[in-house]
Formats: sequence, C-alpha cells, structure tokens
Amino acid sequence: MSLRTRFERFCYNNRDKGIPNLMLYIALGNALVCLLSMFNGGSALYQLLCFDKGKILQGQVWRLVTYVFTQSYGDMIELIFLYFFYLLGRQVELRMGTFRFNLYYLTGVILMDAFGMIFSPVMPDAITTEEQYAFLVSVLPVYRSMAYYLHLSMLLTYATMYPDSEFLIMFILPIKGWIIGMLYLLLTFVSIFNLSFPTMYFPHNLFPLVALGNYLLFMGKDVGNLIPFSWRVRKRPSAKKAAPKDPIPFRAERSEPKKPNYSHRCTICGRTDTTNPELEFRYCSRCNGYYCYCEDHINDHTHIQ
Repeated sequence: MSLRTRFERFCYNNRDKGIPNLMLYIALGNALVCLLSMFNGGSALYQLLCFDKGKILQGQVWRLVTYVFTQSYGDMIELIFLYFFYLLGRQVELRMGTFRFNLYYLTGVILMDAFGMIFSPVMPDAITTEEQYAFLVSVLPVYRSMAYYLHLSMLLTYATMYPDSEFLIMFILPIKGWIIGMLYLLLTFVSIFNLSFPTMYFPHNLFPLVALGNYLLFMGKDVGNLIPFSWRVRKRPSAKKAAPKDPIPFRAERSEPKKPNYSHRCTICGRTDTTNPELEFRYCSRCNGYYCYCEDHINDHTHIQ
C-alpha cells in the first residue's frame, strides 16, 4: 500500500474530526478586522495580527497564525470576496471531509510561514537609500497579502474538484470551473516571470507558487481534472478489442418450414397439382391415414395400413 493511499485512508477514518465549518470562522474573523479597520484608529487590530517577520522574531509568535484574519485592510469590497471564499471553502470541506480540509488549510499556513520567515525582509529602524526604500515598498506588501493568496488557492482546488461547475462572471457570463482553474494557473506563472512591479525581485516573485503547495500536495493526480474530459478521452490510446481465439458462432436461427406451393401431391409418383394441373387427385378412404393419389394411382396402389 502506497504512502498516499495510507494517508487517504487515515483522513477518511478521521473524516469528522477537526474544526467543522472552518472557513466560516476564518471569514467572520476577517470581516471583523475589515470593519474595525474602516474606523479611525481601528487598524490597530490589523497591525497586531498581520505577518511581520521582525516582530515575530521579537516574540510575537501569534502572527504566524493570526495573519489568516488579515486578508482585508478596511475595504468594503473585500467583504464580498470573503463571502465568496467562504462558499468555496465550505464546498471543498464537504468534498474533503472536516479533518482533511483542516489539514489542507493548516498545510497552506505552514508553507506560507516557512517562506515568509526565510525570505521576507525585516523593516529597519531607518531607511538610508532610495533603493532600499523602493525594495521594501515593493516586497513587504506581498507578505502582507499572505491570507489573500492562501484563500485564493481554494478557487483552484474547487475548480479541480468540480471542473464542470459554472461561475457567473458579472452575474451574467457563465464560465466552466476548469477554465477558471486554467486561467488561475496561467496568471500565476505569468506573474512569476513578469518583470514589472512588484515581482521583479527574486526570490519574492516565487511567492504565488507557495500558495499552490498545499493544492499540489492534496490534489495529486486530480490536477488532471482541469483538462476537459473530452480532451482526455481523445488522448487515451484506443483499446483494441482482441477477437477470441475460438469464437463461438451464433446458433443459426431455425427457419420456419416453407409452405408447399401445391395443394395435392401423389403419394406414389410425387406429381402435384402445380406441376401437372391436368391431373385429378383423390384421397383413398381405405388407407390408414391421409394419403393422396393421382388419377393414375388412385385405383392401382397398395393400401397403407
């Protein structure tokens, strides 16, 4: 039994363990931070929870987890996105199971933390050069968007699980889930090689790939679902049906006996009223049975007893 199969079985056996409806609590926490950030001085809660490598190294380790509640910074439109991510997360959880979805989300958090703690720059006490200022202004917002990238990866996960589902763009244009997933992957890889702001700094331009880490770990071969089913069928080698070595022939259907094309037939000579219409035929009353004779043999035959 492979390691992945064991993992799948372990998740299935513990399907109902963990925090049920996890994305509801994540969305409500984000909504609270978003609403408070709209008021004067309300951004203090956001600043207390967001990812900050320098402050984490100083002992504020809760930021390694609480950054998941800092997707928005006082933007009302973000509340719509939070509701959208909640719906996606709920459907993914129903498909995965509570335990596996918790592991899926936790894995994404850990991968983000690992990348951030390794590559995220620390805000210095004083900025000395314009190049240093430009670098920090370009890179630090990327790490402040860790929660957004983490939740956005669920869009790809949902599209992989439900490739034939439809998204209504602008509530009008329907687009299949697999198309959304392919566009997400395309834009992600384009952003990696984009030389414009803010992805021009290596290795920080690889940050979007980190959000795909938990997706690749938990989806496995299911990534192929993003390829339309009709394309997959075409690429499959056609299975040649080998003929059996000793084919069993079909039993010939019994044909109904053909009806004779005559009405009378002589028992002795075999002539009929069709072949010899000039003859007369009679039936012998002394024969034991229903025997017919032509006029030449009606009086000259041995009676059948």
